[in-house]
Amino acid sequence: MIKNMTLILVSVSLLISTTVSATDLIDYPDGYRLWGHVKSMTIHKGHPLENPFLGIHHVYANQRALAGLKKGSYEDGSIFVFDLLQNKTSDKTSVEGERALIGVMVKDSHRFTKTDGWGYEGWAGNSRNKRLVNDGGLSCHGCHTQQMQHDYIFSQWRD
Repeated sequence: MIKNMTLILVSVSLLISTTVSATDLIDYPDGYRLWGHVKSMTIHKGHPLENPFLGIHHVYANQRALAGLKKGSYEDGSIFVFDLLQNKTSDKTSVEGERALIGVMVKDSHRFTKTDGWGYEGWAGNSRNKRLVNDGGLSCHGCHTQQMQHDYIFSQWRD
């Protein structure tokens, strides 16, 4: 009986530790297009970030992130979504094409200590299954360190 209880406790402990490590994954940001729209921009051919960010960028922020934009620092729970779409240009007009990727930044100072409190994730195209970040967000954060003085966020509040 004691052997069985020990085996059950060890199994439960392993299950819990696996679950905890799985919580480091960032969820797909359902409903983000209903959040605050922060800005749009386009990266054209020849820009240093053309590969992989060529196209039209829309940046969205949840309520906590919008409050952080206004004050210049972010509380845990702040989320930004970077929606990258192909850019189709003809007849001197640019329009959105297919989605290239969705990138997400989540502020959680306890979960993401290696990246100064920010977690990063991306999904290819319209997939909710094909994750793009495989280094714990280190490569994303490496670029965002340029904006250390703005809590690692490129977007700034404008009136």
